[in-house]
Amino acid sequence: MDGAREKIIDAAGRVFAERGYKSATVRQICHAAEANVAAVNYYFGDKGQLYLETVKQAHRRLSDQFPLPLWPTDTSPAQKLKGFIGAMLARMIGGKATRWEQQLMLREVLHPTSACRELVEEYFRPQLELLLGIIGELRPAGTSAQRQRQMAFSIIGQCLFYRIAGDIVDMMTPDEDQDSFTIEQLSEHITVFSLAAISGPSQIDGRANTARRSATTAVSETRLANGSY
Repeated sequence: MDGAREKIIDAAGRVFAERGYKSATVRQICHAAEANVAAVNYYFGDKGQLYLETVKQAHRRLSDQFPLPLWPTDTSPAQKLKGFIGAMLARMIGGKATRWEQQLMLREVLHPTSACRELVEEYFRPQLELLLGIIGELRPAGTSAQRQRQMAFSIIGQCLFYRIAGDIVDMMTPDEDQDSFTIEQLSEHITVFSLAAISGPSQIDGRANTARRSATTAVSETRLANGSY
């Protein structure tokens, strides 16, 4: 990559990560990059295109630093799931040299901009399809596509939690247990937890239906007692 262009992207990444797309200005980015507005216009055209390229670069760097494992053909689907979860956790909470990249990607997930659609199609959707393929090897026969997609998003959500609420987790965890939240240990936990859910969706559905019926009965009894009917 051109040195001047990369310097602008690094500066833009820090500014966008700290301030967000709307609050960040090209002037601030140029000051941080020790560049002029003409250079931004030359390489990127405008602020919107600079932001899009910065987000893409953030994702590329995280993917390069924490790549998905290359699985041999005889790798079990459970091992694939753990490898996928481990890579996702590493991209979200691992490393010291990727802080603005992680922060910027989190901003884009929580507060999507016009760049999000391209990011989803180019990067996120292929990863979701990979995860769905792993789940497809694990799920009981007859599991609907909708259920498999819910499973995939639940797995992603467990990983994302430790990025969003990592500081809160630290505050609520006793000092003696702080070492229990390494990427390896979290990968193991989320994998085991998810495998249990994937293997028995019919049982989960049954328990959910029972819970719904109990809740409905409780509401009806309360209304009768209060004379609401």
